[in-house]
Amino acid sequence: MSKPNTIQIWLTQIRTNFLALAVLLVFIGVAAAWKIPGAQAGFSWINVLLLMTGIVSAHVSVNLFNEYSDFHTGIDFNVTRTPFSGGTGMLTEGHTRPRQVLLAALFTLLLAAAIGTYFTVTAHSSIAVIMLIGAVSIVLYTPFFARIAMGELISGLSLGSLVVIGSYIAMTAVPGQPFSEVLPVSVIYLSVSPGILTSLLLFINEFPDADADRKGGRRHLVILLGRKASSWIYVAGLVATFTMVIWMIGNNTLNYWGLLALLPLPLAIKAGNTALRFYNNPSALIPGLVANVITVLATDLLLGVAVLLI
Repeated sequence: MSKPNTIQIWLTQIRTNFLALAVLLVFIGVAAAWKIPGAQAGFSWINVLLLMTGIVSAHVSVNLFNEYSDFHTGIDFNVTRTPFSGGTGMLTEGHTRPRQVLLAALFTLLLAAAIGTYFTVTAHSSIAVIMLIGAVSIVLYTPFFARIAMGELISGLSLGSLVVIGSYIAMTAVPGQPFSEVLPVSVIYLSVSPGILTSLLLFINEFPDADADRKGGRRHLVILLGRKASSWIYVAGLVATFTMVIWMIGNNTLNYWGLLALLPLPLAIKAGNTALRFYNNPSALIPGLVANVITVLATDLLLGVAVLLI
Protein backbone atom coordinates (compact mmCIF):
# COMPACT_ATOMS: atom_id res chain seq x y z
CA MET A 1 0.00 0.00 0.00
CA SER A 2 1.42 3.41 -0.96
CA LYS A 3 2.08 5.98 1.75
CA PRO A 4 -0.63 8.66 1.92
CA ASN A 5 0.38 12.15 0.82
CA THR A 6 0.14 15.23 3.03
CA ILE A 7 -3.29 16.25 1.74
CA GLN A 8 -4.72 12.77 2.30
CA ILE A 9 -3.22 12.67 5.79
CA TRP A 10 -4.78 15.97 6.85
CA LEU A 11 -8.13 15.27 5.23
CA THR A 12 -8.20 12.13 7.36
CA GLN A 13 -6.82 13.90 10.44
CA ILE A 14 -9.60 16.49 10.50
CA ARG A 15 -12.21 13.73 9.85
CA THR A 16 -13.51 15.29 6.65
CA ASN A 17 -16.17 12.59 6.29
CA PHE A 18 -17.98 14.00 9.33
CA LEU A 19 -17.87 17.69 8.38
CA ALA A 20 -21.04 17.47 6.27
CA LEU A 21 -22.91 17.59 9.59
CA ALA A 22 -21.78 21.17 10.23
CA VAL A 23 -22.79 22.26 6.73
CA LEU A 24 -26.26 20.73 7.05
CA LEU A 25 -26.88 22.35 10.44
CA VAL A 26 -26.07 25.77 8.98
CA PHE A 27 -28.33 24.91 6.04
CA ILE A 28 -31.31 24.43 8.37
CA GLY A 29 -30.76 27.79 10.08
CA VAL A 30 -30.16 29.60 6.79
CA ALA A 31 -33.25 27.96 5.25
CA ALA A 32 -35.35 29.29 8.15
CA ALA A 33 -33.85 32.76 7.63
CA TRP A 34 -34.62 32.62 3.90
CA LYS A 35 -38.31 32.07 4.64
CA ILE A 36 -38.75 35.37 6.47
CA PRO A 37 -40.94 37.63 4.28
CA GLY A 38 -38.71 39.85 2.17
CA ALA A 39 -35.48 38.19 3.34
CA GLN A 40 -34.48 37.05 -0.14
CA ALA A 41 -34.02 40.63 -1.37
CA GLY A 42 -31.20 41.42 1.04
CA PHE A 43 -29.83 37.93 1.47
CA SER A 44 -26.03 37.88 1.82
CA TRP A 45 -24.45 34.79 0.28
CA ILE A 46 -21.08 36.01 1.54
CA ASN A 47 -22.44 35.71 5.07
CA VAL A 48 -23.70 32.21 4.30
CA LEU A 49 -20.19 31.26 3.16
CA LEU A 50 -18.68 32.82 6.28
CA LEU A 51 -21.11 30.91 8.47
CA MET A 52 -20.24 27.64 6.77
CA THR A 53 -16.53 28.38 7.16
CA GLY A 54 -16.87 29.28 10.83
CA ILE A 55 -18.94 26.27 11.84
CA VAL A 56 -16.84 23.83 9.81
CA SER A 57 -13.71 25.31 11.41
CA ALA A 58 -15.23 24.80 14.86
CA HIS A 59 -16.06 21.20 13.98
CA VAL A 60 -12.51 20.61 12.72
CA SER A 61 -11.14 22.16 15.91
CA VAL A 62 -13.05 19.86 18.25
CA ASN A 63 -12.03 16.85 16.16
CA LEU A 64 -8.37 17.84 16.43
CA PHE A 65 -8.48 18.63 20.15
CA ASN A 66 -10.16 15.26 20.71
CA GLU A 67 -7.51 13.41 18.69
CA TYR A 68 -4.70 15.24 20.47
CA SER A 69 -6.11 14.36 23.88
CA ASP A 70 -6.85 10.73 23.05
CA PHE A 71 -3.28 10.29 21.81
CA HIS A 72 -1.80 11.62 25.06
CA THR A 73 -4.14 9.65 27.31
CA GLY A 74 -3.40 6.46 25.38
CA ILE A 75 -7.00 5.88 24.35
CA ASP A 76 -6.15 5.72 20.65
CA PHE A 77 -3.60 2.96 21.30
CA ASN A 78 -6.25 0.67 22.84
CA VAL A 79 -9.28 1.11 20.59
CA THR A 80 -10.65 -1.20 17.94
CA ARG A 81 -10.84 1.29 15.07
CA THR A 82 -13.91 1.44 12.83
CA PRO A 83 -14.73 3.98 10.09
CA PHE A 84 -16.85 5.82 12.67
CA SER A 85 -14.99 5.42 15.96
CA GLY A 86 -11.55 4.88 17.41
CA GLY A 87 -9.87 7.99 16.02
CA THR A 88 -8.14 8.49 12.68
CA GLY A 89 -4.88 6.72 13.45
CA MET A 90 -2.84 9.54 11.93
CA LEU A 91 -1.05 10.32 15.20
CA THR A 92 -0.61 6.75 16.37
CA GLU A 93 0.79 5.74 12.98
CA GLY A 94 3.21 8.68 12.97
CA HIS A 95 1.77 10.50 9.95
CA THR A 96 1.26 13.66 12.03
CA ARG A 97 2.86 14.95 15.22
CA PRO A 98 1.05 16.06 18.39
CA ARG A 99 2.35 19.64 18.13
CA GLN A 100 1.07 19.92 14.55
CA VAL A 101 -2.37 18.68 15.55
CA LEU A 102 -2.54 21.03 18.54
CA LEU A 103 -1.53 24.05 16.44
CA ALA A 104 -4.10 23.15 13.79
CA ALA A 105 -6.75 22.82 16.51
CA LEU A 106 -5.89 26.27 17.88
CA PHE A 107 -5.81 27.85 14.42
CA THR A 108 -9.23 26.53 13.43
CA LEU A 109 -10.64 27.55 16.82
CA LEU A 110 -9.32 31.11 16.34
CA LEU A 111 -10.73 31.22 12.79
CA ALA A 112 -14.15 30.18 14.08
CA ALA A 113 -13.90 32.77 16.87
CA ALA A 114 -12.98 35.52 14.40
CA ILE A 115 -15.99 34.77 12.23
CA GLY A 116 -18.21 34.57 15.32
CA THR A 117 -16.94 37.99 16.40
CA TYR A 118 -17.80 39.40 12.98
CA PHE A 119 -21.40 38.24 13.34
CA THR A 120 -21.53 39.49 16.94
CA VAL A 121 -20.73 42.98 15.63
CA THR A 122 -22.75 42.94 12.42
CA ALA A 123 -25.77 40.90 13.51
CA HIS A 124 -26.44 40.55 17.23
CA SER A 125 -24.64 40.37 20.56
CA SER A 126 -26.35 37.05 21.38
CA ILE A 127 -23.95 35.45 18.88
CA ALA A 128 -21.18 36.11 21.44
CA VAL A 129 -22.97 33.90 23.98
CA ILE A 130 -23.38 31.10 21.44
CA MET A 131 -19.74 31.51 20.40
CA LEU A 132 -18.57 31.31 24.03
CA ILE A 133 -20.56 28.14 24.67
CA GLY A 134 -19.09 26.64 21.51
CA ALA A 135 -15.52 27.58 22.43
CA VAL A 136 -15.83 26.16 25.95
CA SER A 137 -17.34 22.98 24.50
CA ILE A 138 -14.49 22.60 22.01
CA VAL A 139 -11.66 23.14 24.49
CA LEU A 140 -13.14 21.29 27.47
CA TYR A 141 -15.04 18.50 25.72
CA THR A 142 -12.37 15.81 26.09
CA PRO A 143 -10.65 16.86 29.35
CA PHE A 144 -13.85 17.72 31.22
CA PHE A 145 -17.29 17.08 29.73
CA ALA A 146 -16.46 13.56 28.47
CA ARG A 147 -15.30 12.72 32.00
CA ILE A 148 -18.51 13.74 33.76
CA ALA A 149 -21.06 12.09 31.43
CA MET A 150 -21.98 15.39 29.75
CA GLY A 151 -20.19 14.98 26.42
CA GLU A 152 -23.28 13.81 24.54
CA LEU A 153 -25.42 16.67 25.87
CA ILE A 154 -22.78 19.32 25.17
CA SER A 155 -22.21 18.01 21.64
CA GLY A 156 -25.93 18.04 20.86
CA LEU A 157 -26.21 21.58 22.14
CA SER A 158 -23.06 23.18 20.70
CA LEU A 159 -22.80 21.21 17.43
CA GLY A 160 -26.50 20.77 16.96
CA SER A 161 -29.22 23.05 18.25
CA LEU A 162 -27.08 26.16 18.75
CA VAL A 163 -25.69 25.97 15.23
CA VAL A 164 -29.22 26.10 13.80
CA ILE A 165 -30.21 28.91 16.15
CA GLY A 166 -26.97 30.86 15.68
CA SER A 167 -27.12 30.59 11.90
CA TYR A 168 -30.66 31.96 11.89
CA ILE A 169 -29.72 34.88 14.15
CA ALA A 170 -26.58 35.67 12.14
CA MET A 171 -28.62 35.91 8.94
CA THR A 172 -31.60 37.87 10.26
CA ALA A 173 -30.79 39.96 13.34
CA VAL A 174 -29.52 43.54 13.50
CA PRO A 175 -27.46 45.19 16.26
CA GLY A 176 -29.50 46.40 19.20
CA GLN A 177 -32.60 44.39 18.28
CA PRO A 178 -34.44 43.15 21.40
CA PHE A 179 -33.73 39.47 21.93
CA SER A 180 -37.46 38.78 22.16
CA GLU A 181 -37.63 39.74 18.47
CA VAL A 182 -34.46 37.93 17.42
CA LEU A 183 -35.41 34.29 17.92
CA PRO A 184 -38.88 32.99 17.00
CA VAL A 185 -40.02 29.95 18.95
CA SER A 186 -40.43 28.08 15.66
CA VAL A 187 -36.64 28.19 15.13
CA ILE A 188 -36.12 26.75 18.60
CA TYR A 189 -38.48 23.91 17.66
CA LEU A 190 -36.52 23.35 14.42
CA SER A 191 -33.27 23.08 16.37
CA VAL A 192 -34.41 20.25 18.66
CA SER A 193 -34.25 17.26 16.31
CA PRO A 194 -30.83 18.23 14.88
CA GLY A 195 -29.53 18.58 18.43
CA ILE A 196 -30.76 15.11 19.41
CA LEU A 197 -29.32 13.62 16.23
CA THR A 198 -25.87 15.11 16.89
CA SER A 199 -25.94 13.64 20.39
CA LEU A 200 -26.92 10.25 18.99
CA LEU A 201 -24.14 10.40 16.40
CA LEU A 202 -21.60 10.66 19.18
CA PHE A 203 -23.47 8.33 21.53
CA ILE A 204 -23.62 5.19 19.40
CA ASN A 205 -20.04 5.73 18.20
CA GLU A 206 -18.94 5.45 21.84
CA PHE A 207 -20.09 1.83 22.08
CA PRO A 208 -17.01 0.25 20.42
CA ASP A 209 -14.60 2.54 22.33
CA ALA A 210 -16.10 2.21 25.82
CA ASP A 211 -13.41 -0.05 27.30
CA ALA A 212 -10.52 2.01 25.92
CA ASP A 213 -12.25 5.24 26.98
CA ARG A 214 -12.63 3.92 30.53
CA LYS A 215 -8.91 3.14 30.73
CA GLY A 216 -8.16 6.62 29.41
CA GLY A 217 -10.16 8.33 32.16
CA ARG A 218 -13.36 9.09 30.28
CA ARG A 219 -16.74 8.60 31.92
CA HIS A 220 -19.37 9.07 29.24
CA LEU A 221 -22.90 7.69 29.33
CA VAL A 222 -22.06 4.35 27.73
CA ILE A 223 -19.47 3.74 30.47
CA LEU A 224 -21.75 5.04 33.22
CA LEU A 225 -24.90 3.14 32.20
CA GLY A 226 -23.48 0.18 30.30
CA ARG A 227 -23.96 -0.73 26.67
CA LYS A 228 -27.30 -2.54 27.07
CA ALA A 229 -29.08 0.32 28.84
CA SER A 230 -27.40 2.79 26.49
CA SER A 231 -28.78 0.95 23.46
CA TRP A 232 -32.31 1.57 24.75
CA ILE A 233 -31.50 5.23 25.40
CA TYR A 234 -30.22 5.48 21.83
CA VAL A 235 -33.51 4.07 20.51
CA ALA A 236 -35.44 6.49 22.73
CA GLY A 237 -33.45 9.33 21.19
CA LEU A 238 -34.42 8.21 17.69
CA VAL A 239 -38.07 8.05 18.73
CA ALA A 240 -37.84 11.55 20.22
CA THR A 241 -36.24 12.89 17.03
CA PHE A 242 -38.98 11.77 14.68
CA THR A 243 -41.75 12.46 17.20
CA MET A 244 -40.55 16.06 17.25
CA VAL A 245 -40.77 16.24 13.46
CA ILE A 246 -44.36 14.94 13.55
CA TRP A 247 -45.20 17.39 16.34
CA MET A 248 -43.85 20.30 14.28
CA ILE A 249 -46.06 19.25 11.38
CA GLY A 250 -49.01 19.11 13.75
CA ASN A 251 -48.43 22.61 15.16
CA ASN A 252 -47.74 24.14 11.70
CA THR A 253 -44.06 24.88 12.33
CA LEU A 254 -43.70 22.68 9.25
CA ASN A 255 -46.35 21.95 6.63
CA TYR A 256 -46.86 18.61 4.91
CA TRP A 257 -43.39 18.94 3.33
CA GLY A 258 -42.12 18.13 6.79
CA LEU A 259 -42.99 14.51 5.99
CA LEU A 260 -39.78 14.48 3.93
CA ALA A 261 -37.81 14.43 7.18
CA LEU A 262 -39.48 11.11 8.05
CA LEU A 263 -38.04 9.35 4.98
CA PRO A 264 -34.91 8.16 6.87
CA LEU A 265 -37.11 6.28 9.36
CA PRO A 266 -36.33 2.81 7.89
CA LEU A 267 -32.62 3.49 8.34
CA ALA A 268 -33.24 4.73 11.88
CA ILE A 269 -35.13 1.52 12.64
CA LYS A 270 -32.21 -0.49 11.28
CA ALA A 271 -29.75 1.48 13.40
CA GLY A 272 -31.87 1.08 16.53
CA ASN A 273 -32.45 -2.64 15.98
CA THR A 274 -28.73 -3.21 15.40
CA ALA A 275 -27.86 -1.32 18.58
CA LEU A 276 -30.31 -3.40 20.63
CA ARG A 277 -29.01 -6.69 19.21
CA PHE A 278 -25.28 -6.06 18.93
CA TYR A 279 -24.47 -3.42 21.56
CA ASN A 280 -21.66 -5.61 22.87
CA ASN A 281 -20.24 -6.71 19.49
CA PRO A 282 -18.28 -3.89 17.76
CA SER A 283 -17.89 -5.64 14.40
CA ALA A 284 -21.58 -6.60 14.20
CA LEU A 285 -22.52 -3.06 15.26
CA ILE A 286 -20.85 -1.43 12.24
CA PRO A 287 -23.93 -1.67 9.95
CA GLY A 288 -25.83 0.16 12.67
CA LEU A 289 -23.16 2.86 12.80
CA VAL A 290 -23.45 3.27 9.03
CA ALA A 291 -27.24 3.49 9.22
CA ASN A 292 -26.98 5.99 12.05
CA VAL A 293 -24.66 8.35 10.13
CA ILE A 294 -26.93 8.27 7.09
CA THR A 295 -29.99 8.81 9.30
CA VAL A 296 -28.45 11.88 10.92
CA LEU A 297 -27.27 13.50 7.70
CA ALA A 298 -30.38 12.63 5.66
CA THR A 299 -32.79 13.84 8.35
CA ASP A 300 -30.93 17.14 8.75
CA LEU A 301 -30.83 17.62 4.98
CA LEU A 302 -34.50 16.83 4.47
CA LEU A 303 -35.51 18.98 7.41
CA GLY A 304 -33.74 21.92 5.78
CA VAL A 305 -35.42 21.17 2.45
CA ALA A 306 -38.79 20.97 4.18
CA VAL A 307 -38.22 24.40 5.71
CA LEU A 308 -37.43 25.85 2.27
CA LEU A 309 -40.65 24.38 0.91
CA ILE A 310 -42.92 25.78 3.62
